[in-house]
Amino acid sequence: MSIISTVTVTVPATTANLGPGFDCIGAALTLYNHFQFSQLEEPEILRITATGAEATKVTIDSSNLAYQAFVKLYEYVDQLPPSVAIDISLGVPLARGLGSSATAIAAGLVGANYLAGTPLNIGEVIQLAIAIEGHPDNVVPALLGGCRLAATKGDPPQPPLSKGGLNAEIIESPLKGNLNSEPPLNKGNLNSEPHLNKGNLNSEPHLNKGNLNSEPPLNKGGQGGLNWEICDIPWHSDIVPVVAIPNFELSTAEARKVLPTEYSKADAIFNAAHLGLLVRGLATGNADWLRSAMQDRIHQPYRESLIKGYSAVRAAAIAAGAYEMVISGAGPTLLALASNDVAAAVAAAMAGAWEKEGVTTEVRSLSLDTQGARISR
Repeated sequence: MSIISTVTVTVPATTANLGPGFDCIGAALTLYNHFQFSQLEEPEILRITATGAEATKVTIDSSNLAYQAFVKLYEYVDQLPPSVAIDISLGVPLARGLGSSATAIAAGLVGANYLAGTPLNIGEVIQLAIAIEGHPDNVVPALLGGCRLAATKGDPPQPPLSKGGLNAEIIESPLKGNLNSEPPLNKGNLNSEPHLNKGNLNSEPHLNKGNLNSEPPLNKGGQGGLNWEICDIPWHSDIVPVVAIPNFELSTAEARKVLPTEYSKADAIFNAAHLGLLVRGLATGNADWLRSAMQDRIHQPYRESLIKGYSAVRAAAIAAGAYEMVISGAGPTLLALASNDVAAAVAAAMAGAWEKEGVTTEVRSLSLDTQGARISR
C-alpha cells in the first residue's frame, strides 16, 4: 500500500465526575493510547490493527470508534474520507471508567483534521467530540489536558452544528494560563512526542461500535450543536490521583441504567455545593475541603453496588491517608486523591483491600496530564 501522509495522535486517559461533578468535570491522566493514521493512495481501503492490553477486544472494521469519528469530521467539512490505515497501541484499558472511548473519538477527530488540512479549530473539534460522546467530561480533558469543567452556554434551541454555529469557548484559569488554547489543531498547537507510558489498562466504552449512531446528525443541517463554556480547573501540585483498575469491566450503559430519572431539590443543592468546594479544594490542596468535597448524591450511591468490594477499598484508602475515594467515570476503576507523601501507601492499601475481596487489581499513582491530545509525524 502506498502511503500519502501519516500522523500519530497520542491521547491521555481521563477520569470523570470526581465525585459531585457528574457529566461536567474530568481530568486527564498520564496513561495513554496512541493512534497512527496513514492516508493511503489506493481507493476504498480501510485497515485497522490494534496492539497492547486487551487489543483483541478492539473492532478492526468500519464500526471502530476512532474510524467513525475520523469519518464524521470529513463528512462535516464536506470532504470525502480517504482510504486509511489506523494502527492503535493501547495503554488504557477498555470499559474501566478511564475514558477509552474518549481517546478514540479525540484521536479520530484530530487525525482527520490534520490529514484534511486543518479545516477546524480546536473549539470546533471539541464541539464535534462532545456531540459524538454525548457528554463533555471525558472528551474535553482528553483533547485539552488538565482538569476541565464544561457547561452549556444556554438552553436550546441552539444553532445548527455547522461551521458558523460550532462554538466551544475555552476559558483558561489565571493561575494556569499555558494549557492548549484556541489555535488550529496542527503541529504547532498539539505538540510534542508522547510520553510512552506503558501501563496496560484504560476505560469506558470500547474502541468500537455503538456510540455514534444515537447522536444527532453531525452535518451542516443537523441540530445537535450546543455551545459550551470550558474552564480550566487549577490542580494543586501535591494532589496525586491514585487509580485502582480491577480485572472486570463495567459498561457505561449498565452504569447509567441504575441511575434515577429524577432527583430531589436537596440532592441537587448538595451536589452544587460540593462541586464548588471541589473546585476550590483542587486549586488549593486544602485537605479538609477535599475530604468533604468529593461526596455525591447523583450517581455514586446508585453505582456502588455494581462494583465488588467498593466499601472495603474506600475504607482502606481513607485509612491509609487518602482525602477521599470515588468511582472513576462510570467505573469500575476507583480513584483516590492523596497527597504525595501518602500516595504509595494509599495505592498499596487499595490493592490489598481488593485482593481480599478476590479481585485482581492494577493500582497506579499517576499525575495530571497537561497537554491533552498531541500529534507527531
